[in-house]
Amino acid sequence: MKKYGVNELSKLSGVTIRALHHYDTIGLLKPAERTEVGYRYYGEEELLRLQQILFYKELGFSLKEIESVLSSSDFDLVQALHEHKAHLSKKRKRIGVLLKTIDTTIEYITNNKINMKPERLYEGLPKEMGTSIRDEAIEKFGEEKVKRSEEELVKLNESDYSMLKEKLQGTTEELFKLQNQNHKSFEVQWLIKQHYEIIRKFWGTHKSSDNQAQMYTGLGRLYTTDERYTTMEGKPRPEFAEFLRKAMEHFTKYHLK
Repeated sequence: MKKYGVNELSKLSGVTIRALHHYDTIGLLKPAERTEVGYRYYGEEELLRLQQILFYKELGFSLKEIESVLSSSDFDLVQALHEHKAHLSKKRKRIGVLLKTIDTTIEYITNNKINMKPERLYEGLPKEMGTSIRDEAIEKFGEEKVKRSEEELVKLNESDYSMLKEKLQGTTEELFKLQNQNHKSFEVQWLIKQHYEIIRKFWGTHKSSDNQAQMYTGLGRLYTTDERYTTMEGKPRPEFAEFLRKAMEHFTKYHLK
């Protein structure tokens, strides 16, 4: 098969020469050949690996995370391509829904943008239960963290808050469907990454430099001790709670170092 120089590969893939050099330096994408004068040449295997790198970048993975996935002994290229296709199909559906609601959202924000009342944070729960959940959260995580979360959430307008809740619900439902899969699988870990980012927004800490790995792991353990957090379709799901705990601990260990 034809070998491609770094300039040719850059034009072919859209990846800058500087980025290709960086991938080589960190061991993410090594050339198939390197001449005595330092020219790099890439073959079919490298082109396919670069494609995977670009797919994982599109899914929001860091270079360190991508290197870990591609270097795993159980990495399967064909399986990965099927998973990419499935995720892109889901993404296309989500984008379709978002496109349909953009005009309504813009109109709402520009013409009726109001901050939420704190009561909206516990909407749908009996007053006693909402108070109980808040008190328990203060006991487990501390009053300062709970108040900070509430302060950040009430800054959202009604539409943004509803979308955040729907996103968490949708991600949880997708994870529920995968509870019989290996909690370390790419698809499960990709959804856990989304779950982690949503939870950080609920905590009001998504812009913080502290990745809160310990707190996120603690949340996973909390799921196994309180059935309210993993009740699905009206029934407690202890097996799902344990699945979430394992998946969240794995994500924390390998992606929040």
